[in-house]
Amino acid sequence: MKRWSSVILAISAFVFLSVNMAHAQTKTIKVGAAINLTGPASSWGQFHEKGQRDYFRYVNEVKGGVDGHKIEMITVDTAYKVPEAQAAVQKFVLQDKVDMIATWGAGEGLAAKPIVQKYKVPTINYSTSWEILEKPVDYMYLPFGSYKMDCHAVLEYIKAIHTGKESPKVGLLTYNNAYGRSIHAPSKEYAAKLGVNLVAIEEFPPRTVDLNTELLRLQKAGAEYIFIQMLPSAIITAFKSADRIKYNPVFLGTWTSTDPDFFKMGKGLIRDRLAMQFPGGLPSDKSKGMDIMKELWKRYKTVESFDAAYWEGVVVGIIMERAFIRANEKSKAINPATINAALESMNNEDFGGLVPAVTFTKDNHEASFTARMVKVKENGSYTPLTNFYVPGKDKIKLIK
Repeated sequence: MKRWSSVILAISAFVFLSVNMAHAQTKTIKVGAAINLTGPASSWGQFHEKGQRDYFRYVNEVKGGVDGHKIEMITVDTAYKVPEAQAAVQKFVLQDKVDMIATWGAGEGLAAKPIVQKYKVPTINYSTSWEILEKPVDYMYLPFGSYKMDCHAVLEYIKAIHTGKESPKVGLLTYNNAYGRSIHAPSKEYAAKLGVNLVAIEEFPPRTVDLNTELLRLQKAGAEYIFIQMLPSAIITAFKSADRIKYNPVFLGTWTSTDPDFFKMGKGLIRDRLAMQFPGGLPSDKSKGMDIMKELWKRYKTVESFDAAYWEGVVVGIIMERAFIRANEKSKAINPATINAALESMNNEDFGGLVPAVTFTKDNHEASFTARMVKVKENGSYTPLTNFYVPGKDKIKLIK
């Protein structure tokens, strides 16, 4: 009897030690997210946060984490303010000791960049402002092509659909901040190359409630197409002002043009006048990536159908998860250094059509340069207008 007691005790001790060793070999992967949840256009930030959080929850609950390592997401509301974003990133690296970070706006990402590079923590910025990837590029990443890509794609599309004998006349209507101005220089450069006549640039503060004056100037300049870089609520304001002055140009935006509130506020205003560059999967694609989105909708009920802001949150989450997987495979450790090395080794990483294949190198952190144009409809759906193409390289094909 004593002998059997000793055997059982030995087995129990072995099991206890094995479990403890397994726990010791796993760690919580910490991700900091400095996102605008209460400032202007915060519905974008709210659904970014929800999409990223839902995807990490899915990884933890359905996949068992990353090889047993669970992901913890620590969110700080930046209220669309640069100082708050800087403070949040400082907290992440000094107090929370995070493994990776998500930053949000163009100005916030630019302000966070020196902190990120000082403490060497890889960071994906939600805004795809190309200025974020100005040298030195270390540790700062974009989830897909920058606004340079949007500029080139939009202007190529305008050139493709224009039927007049003269060059198409295009005006820019943007915020007067880093985000809005990010399309100015690239648009001037590409317009000159493509033979597009850039007739005027109008900019305004984010809290502007009336755009009559700016649109009257664009109308006077003869702009047939207006390329916009503003968040969804301001686009609604632009539509109202255009109707007020009886001005009917074609509006074209970057992928940040819509959010859930946009379709609620835009009934009767969106009509058939908005197209945007959107570099991602849509339900009509019926891709594996969309199957993941649908699984998240069904499981967590955060959204009931496709939403561009929620989509980007999932995209940032899934790219981070792939970086954790690659870090674990290559280095048997998941920390800022191994994650960064894993990111810089990504070569045409396939995400099932959710987002174009991702490639990062030591010198290029832009992820991809693949675009397509889509029509935005009042019912909240998006219809492809072109193929996926690399602006400046591939031939754009219009879908009728």
